[in-house]
Amino acid sequence: MSQTLPCLFVDLPVVRANAQAMVELCEASGIHPVGITKLACGAPEVAEAFVEGGIRVVGDSRVNNLAKFKDLPVEKLLLRIPSVSNALDTVRYADVSLNSEPHTVRALSAAAVALGRTHKVIVMHDLGDLREGCFSADDTVALARLVTELPGLTLEGLGTNLACYGGVEPTTDNQQQLVDIAHRIERELGVKLQVVSGASSAALPLLLRGGMPEGVNQLRLGASLLMGIGLNDDPIPGTSQDTMRLGVEIVELKEKPSVPVNSTALDAFGNKPVFEDFGIRKRAICAIGKQDVNFDDLIPQDKAVRIIGGSSDHLILDVTDSDLDYQVGDTVYFALSYGGALQCMTSEYVRKEYLH
Repeated sequence: MSQTLPCLFVDLPVVRANAQAMVELCEASGIHPVGITKLACGAPEVAEAFVEGGIRVVGDSRVNNLAKFKDLPVEKLLLRIPSVSNALDTVRYADVSLNSEPHTVRALSAAAVALGRTHKVIVMHDLGDLREGCFSADDTVALARLVTELPGLTLEGLGTNLACYGGVEPTTDNQQQLVDIAHRIERELGVKLQVVSGASSAALPLLLRGGMPEGVNQLRLGASLLMGIGLNDDPIPGTSQDTMRLGVEIVELKEKPSVPVNSTALDAFGNKPVFEDFGIRKRAICAIGKQDVNFDDLIPQDKAVRIIGGSSDHLILDVTDSDLDYQVGDTVYFALSYGGALQCMTSEYVRKEYLH
């Protein structure tokens, strides 16, 4: 059965231009960006746009997404720390992975030996954001040492994650801490690290201010390429934020009161709804719901349209003040926050169309 709407439209030429802009910005400072496709759920069309924009390493959080890129002539990086249970597929589909656990790197070593391959490891150090990574420099160095001792593995580098869980902003100081630990690993283990992976798109403001310390040579970029945003979802200069838009169809259009009649029960999500009386309003019901996207992550492109609410399968809009004469069957368009784009990408009920 064919489906037209709802549909998330992805403008690939804009994504490609964003990738090219970020490659130029990063490489001017000796940094090689990794193009992260997790927001796009590993869409090959997006990965190809990254590569056309100059990206030479493509990363994703899920191994089955990396499997889609097996014919793409670039290195593949597993962004989320691997599962022991998935070690074989990690080695099979990822050239390099981020790691923080001795048990896991031992499993990767066994998988690499079994498959007759060499797998690259970036050891993760926690600089205070409190997601993945060893928290003490001694533990980080010990894990790096273990990687060098295990067959089938190569110690590729050192990395960290910031501003994803704990809201810790990348700074010159914490990035220098990472570089210092990288130098310690090189000194104590007698190795040369190929990669010092500083952070994500959240580090771009620091780079633009000229505050990135020498020695950081990789950033893992997803939001900046796919949405043109970085730290605190602020726009990145030189990129476009008009990469995606959501189109939904009006399935009912009627004038109704703005307050329900004798509202006493909880809504479908267990909340007690509160209403403000605006009188009789022209209300449009659209065929998308909270099962697909959080309504707080939708921004109507028609500024006169107001989101009233909805349920699991219905989005209710107030279109009274719009200059457009909406009719049943018309399409209403929305811009999206990062979270909204991720939800729509993940929902099987939202069609994806890649514009070339």
